[in-house]
Amino acid sequence: MKFNAKKYREIVESNFERAWLDGRKILAERDLNSKYPRLFYEFGKEHPLFSTVQKLREAYLRLGFAEVVNPLIVEDVHVKKQFGKEALAVLDRCFYLASLPKPNVGISAEKVKMLRSVVGDINEEKIERLREVFHSYKKGRIDGDDLSYEVANAIDVDDATAVSVIDMIFPEFKELKPESTNLTLRSHMTTGWFLTLSRVADRLPLPIKLFSVDRCFRKEQGEDATRLYTYFSASCVVVDENVSVDDGKAVAESLLRQFGFKRFKFRLDEKRSKYYIPGTQTEVFAYHPALVGTNTKYSDGWIEIATFGIYSPTALSQYDIEYPVMNLGLGVERLAMILYNYSDVRKLVYPQFYGGIRIDDLDIARAIKIDEVPKSVIGMEIARSVIKVAEENANEPSPCSFEAWAGKIYGRDVRVEVFEKEKNTRLCGPAYANEIVVYNGSIYGLPRSEKWMKYFEDGIPTGIRYIDGFAYKAGSFAEECAAKNTGGEIRVRVIESLSEINVKLQDNVRNYIVSTNGKIDVRGPMFVTVRVEVD
Repeated sequence: MKFNAKKYREIVESNFERAWLDGRKILAERDLNSKYPRLFYEFGKEHPLFSTVQKLREAYLRLGFAEVVNPLIVEDVHVKKQFGKEALAVLDRCFYLASLPKPNVGISAEKVKMLRSVVGDINEEKIERLREVFHSYKKGRIDGDDLSYEVANAIDVDDATAVSVIDMIFPEFKELKPESTNLTLRSHMTTGWFLTLSRVADRLPLPIKLFSVDRCFRKEQGEDATRLYTYFSASCVVVDENVSVDDGKAVAESLLRQFGFKRFKFRLDEKRSKYYIPGTQTEVFAYHPALVGTNTKYSDGWIEIATFGIYSPTALSQYDIEYPVMNLGLGVERLAMILYNYSDVRKLVYPQFYGGIRIDDLDIARAIKIDEVPKSVIGMEIARSVIKVAEENANEPSPCSFEAWAGKIYGRDVRVEVFEKEKNTRLCGPAYANEIVVYNGSIYGLPRSEKWMKYFEDGIPTGIRYIDGFAYKAGSFAEECAAKNTGGEIRVRVIESLSEINVKLQDNVRNYIVSTNGKIDVRGPMFVTVRVEVD
């Protein structure tokens, strides 16, 4: 039977989707049955940087490029081969890798005496096994993370004692200092491209179109609003017999048009990297209307977003690459800053450290809950009755009283009424029907009137009115009165905070609102009283 690749892919994708849905169902069921729900059934949120990485991957794939993983750790000799006499300047920006040497560990008579003071009597056989462990570690047959385990086995002690032995008796391990190697972390994707192309350029059919979106590392003077020690490069190469600068322009435009850019400028780059043919290194500028008029150097709307060039035959010959190569690269962080309207790359990448954490109004609204609720069906019925009485009689002149509910709770006769004893007022204050709404990172308590309708239409209404929160507390209060066989009153006056209407807000979200200069303004005259009588 002939293998049907399309059918096989459809089956795999179908199974993956079914497994994904099953997994979410399991998490949702666990969440709903949990004492402390964790909302597993809600979708998570992408980091804007990795969202941009994914979009770039998809954009390259749509252009017919194949994805590869270039070497991340490279010997410094490759930088020297690619940059020639300027290699030192490039290596100055590279992070060199270092490692701890394997120490020579001897076991003298003095150390044997110290061993016995820690682990008790120890015979020559165990000492010899310990020597063998240290010798094997020196030769690399035992890894550092297994050393304490092997020491424990050699002298028949537990792991904690073995760690103490190494720490107290063998200072050779504490005195180790890293020794540099000739390995560097890739500072340019180009370093990896030369290595990859040296293996595939004479084997794959032309044209060869490859891309990689991956990390690079660069030793900056320090991190600031525009530079980080590590960044993502979205880089590609095109290998063909007649590659030219026009190919670079075509790839740049085709790639960036997928992100909404429509106008482009190309300018020769003054930096002139040695691995490019002179006169081919080109900066790509794209026009973005959101930048116009901003307080940046890009206030005219044009921003440098990519660079491309044709690799030098001299550099290519160092790797026996015979065909011309066009290379294009762009900084993913730069593109993400434009797409998500960031001016500081640190806030984009590390919002948890640089105050760039953003919580949308929906997240804030989800963190607003009614606090105290009845424990029984009858208590919930009382709460709904209080709400109904308030809705139907809020504007009745006082003094007045309305029965909300009467019946038995815990075998006792209970009567609940909503009343107002003061003269020349109303059963409920004007704010009783105010609703909690989240708008532009702030929380407000507002009536659904024409004046405030913009807050409800553009913000996130919670559906919680002042009377709702208070009524639930009244239902719980009625249950408590019945349990104690005593009556009482519960009353609210002028509302100043969420807690006064039996509404709670997660402390974390409250801290966020305060840190972003948001407001929590729920002030308003409510004046509602509920009396509970128990016979």
